[in-house]
Amino acid sequence: MTFGHDPLHELSLTQNIVDLAIEYAAREKAVKVLSITLEIGALSGVVAEAVEFAFDVCSKGTLAEGANLEIRHVSGRGRCLDCQTETEIETLTHLCPHCGSLALETVQGQEMKFTEMEID
Repeated sequence: MTFGHDPLHELSLTQNIVDLAIEYAAREKAVKVLSITLEIGALSGVVAEAVEFAFDVCSKGTLAEGANLEIRHVSGRGRCLDCQTETEIETLTHLCPHCGSLALETVQGQEMKFTEMEID
């Protein structure tokens, strides 16, 4: 049995983002959401391309339809708890390149943040 990526994960996350944007825009009496900026970490498990696709679907017929979606990619970084060295990492299980320890704590890259929005 193989486990692939579930695109419903991104659909749900994207729907929440669109809902937040619409709620804020309505509260501000905006007529349109012009752009939304997200930061997606390399270790977050979120596939940026799936979010982009889902955004078009989730925003259709809303104040956010046609809005520009900008995704900023955030690299993964970890700090070795043994030698205190900080390094770029690509997976959550990573050896410290300096001392070989597996005792790495993630300091960056697991986030998905709604950072900016422009409304009219």
